[in-house]
Amino acid sequence: MKRDIARELFRSYRTGSRKRKEVLQEERVDLGDPQKISNILHELIETRDWQKGIAEGNLFTDWREIVGAEIADHSSPITLYEGKLTIQTSSTAWSTQLRLMNDQILRKIQQSAPGAVVEELHIIGPHAPSWKRGLRTIRGAQGPRDTFG
Repeated sequence: MKRDIARELFRSYRTGSRKRKEVLQEERVDLGDPQKISNILHELIETRDWQKGIAEGNLFTDWREIVGAEIADHSSPITLYEGKLTIQTSSTAWSTQLRLMNDQILRKIQQSAPGAVVEELHIIGPHAPSWKRGLRTIRGAQGPRDTFG
């Protein structure tokens, strides 16, 4: 007896499509009922695997609650890339102080933001003014500091 592959494929496709239609109709009935937005968002976060990104975003928005008001007044997180959190401070003194507290701050971040992967802190000071531009600059000179040495 010959085997008709085309006919078998057609039968499997035909029965498979019926099952899909039944499943879609069942889902439509469930979707028609009112649902809480929190449940829908929670399901969306789980299906798209956004837990890590949301935890990292919460680290930036909840910075004051995580490190405290005094430290948050003088520092802010800038970037989080490959487990390395860069924090910018308002002065070099605060930069030194936070470097001394590096282990405690890292432990507190890991406890407060469990989904965010922070393995290392990189603490930088404030942006210094550029002496390369302005009205009284000389090409090739170091700036106002070159007269003291």
